[in-house]
Amino acid sequence: MTRTSGIGKESSVVNTLSARRRHPLAAFVVLFLALGLIGATYATLGSAKAKAASSAAATPEQLAEGQKLFQSACSSCHGLQAQGVQGSGPSLIGVGAAAVDFQVGTGRMPAMQIGPQVQAKPPVYTQEQIDAMAAYISSLGAGPDVPAADVYTPDLSDQGSVANGGVLFRSNCSQCHNIVGAGGALTDGKFAPPLRQTSEKHIYEAMLTGPQNMPIFGNSVMSPQNKRDIIAYLMHSRTEAGSPGGLDLGSIGPVSEGLFVWTIVLGLLIVIACWIGAHTTKASRARVAHFEATTGKDATNNE
Repeated sequence: MTRTSGIGKESSVVNTLSARRRHPLAAFVVLFLALGLIGATYATLGSAKAKAASSAAATPEQLAEGQKLFQSACSSCHGLQAQGVQGSGPSLIGVGAAAVDFQVGTGRMPAMQIGPQVQAKPPVYTQEQIDAMAAYISSLGAGPDVPAADVYTPDLSDQGSVANGGVLFRSNCSQCHNIVGAGGALTDGKFAPPLRQTSEKHIYEAMLTGPQNMPIFGNSVMSPQNKRDIIAYLMHSRTEAGSPGGLDLGSIGPVSEGLFVWTIVLGLLIVIACWIGAHTTKASRARVAHFEATTGKDATNNE
């Protein structure tokens, strides 16, 4: 009797444990934990691998020079370890070498003052110094690398590339930068800068890193070929062939065109209308009558 009772209790415990193991959410919990573990492992190993590769590409002397330049020119806003300073500058860990090359290469950094938007200006540092700072920041965390020349240089003779770039630019960029990259105003004192003088490399890096208010168009969002096509369209728009309508009036849209119509074209129309009115038969008779009334002479008498 005791043995049977013991067996019954053991069977009850086994059934309880089995029921718990077969909970409907158990499979989802296990799957969620497994995916989280795989993702964390991949992120850790991938970041470490990219960081090691970036550090291996730079010499110790270059990294030391980059750190020295960063600490003297950038650390007051971004922190001594590039961790960022609240209210002054964001963290630069993980932004990559391409972001540094763009910001410093276009003169936006070091910033002269904090404002709604940092404007481009002549660069302060040489390309060699910029490369050193980019290598140092890249060694702190994985991020987009500076693209090679063959990655961002477009083929302007390929009309298909130019046409595709125009479609992509009008779909993704023209809302802020204007249809031909002439720039435009945003809110709160911000603006989309003109792209008429921006180099091919810096345009590519801007798409790759998304500076300031610009979204990031990484390779998973927009392929390198599509980014190169956009550059081809912008380069083409700078030439005479890129303005088939003739005078582009700054390419800033209907504001300049409307101003031209109202001030120049409408003014010419008024002048022409006045000239026509002054040379009609009725106007000639009025002048003759006025002459005769004021002089007392017959306008038809030549003497």
